This record gives sequence, structure tokens and C-alpha cells, in this order.
Amino acid sequence: MNDIIRRAVKRPQIPVVEEPAGLLRSDAERPGVATPKMPATEKWMSWDIAIPDTFSKSHLSSTAAEQGAAGRQAADNKTAKYQGLEKTQIFFPVAIDTAGSWGQQSTELVQEIGRHTTVITEDSRETTFLFQRLSIALQTEMRSHSISTFRQD
Repeated sequence: MNDIIRRAVKRPQIPVVEEPAGLLRSDAERPGVATPKMPATEKWMSWDIAIPDTFSKSHLSSTAAEQGAAGRQAADNKTAKYQGLEKTQIFFPVAIDTAGSWGQQSTELVQEIGRHTTVITEDSRETTFLFQRLSIALQTEMRSHSISTFRQD
């Protein structure tokens, strides 16, 4: 999934740096990828992906009560992990749970990439295509691996 997002960002000629060093974290943790400063914001755009298992024991009570709860918790964990980056970056915690619920910031990132790509290609379907590629990647990965691969217990 990271590769799909990375390629989508590169499509409108935005360079991407994988696991960039020196973005504030003192414990060597860093987002999966980042772009150089975006012209509109003068901040880096970065993201990190989490795919929590909707049906794991640790999420079951919350996901039974509310759709997307596992993804929201994963996004909150990513945001807390990279707290402090907001000074230099626009950080997107990409959280899509195994039942297919997308976190709000995940959706925002895909829409932002789609907007940039649409400017280059003049095809208004770019955002839809990216959502489809990511959804298919999630389904394919779940099918090819045991669901236990995704468990975050």
C-alpha cells in the first residue's frame, strides 16, 4: 500500500523520500515516506500506514460498537507516535482497518494526491482510481496471507 501511495505522489512529479531522517523524532522513528516541502504550505507532507485487524481481541469490543473504531485507534496511535511533526510537516496517519473502513485523514491524503494528479492528467477520476488501487491491495493482501498477519494484539 505504501508503494501505491508513493507511486501516486510521484505521478504529478512530486519527489518522495522513503523513511527520511532528521524530521524531529529523537528516537529514530520516522514516517514511512515524505515529500519535500509542498509549495502551497512550505511543509513536508508525510504519512505512515497502519492496517489494524477489525476482529482482533484487542479491537473487538470497540469495533462491535462502532464501525471504523480500530482504524481510528490506529490513526490516533500514529498521530501520538509522530507528535511534534506538525511544525515541519503535514502528517497523515493512513489507517484502513481489515473490514475496509477508512480513517478521515487517510481519505484526505488520497484526495490531496488525486487533486495534484488530476491537474497533470486532466482526468477527474484520478482520486477514484487511487481509492480503488488501495482497496484492491488491501483485499489481495488479506487473501494471500492469513488474517493473523494483520493482528496487532
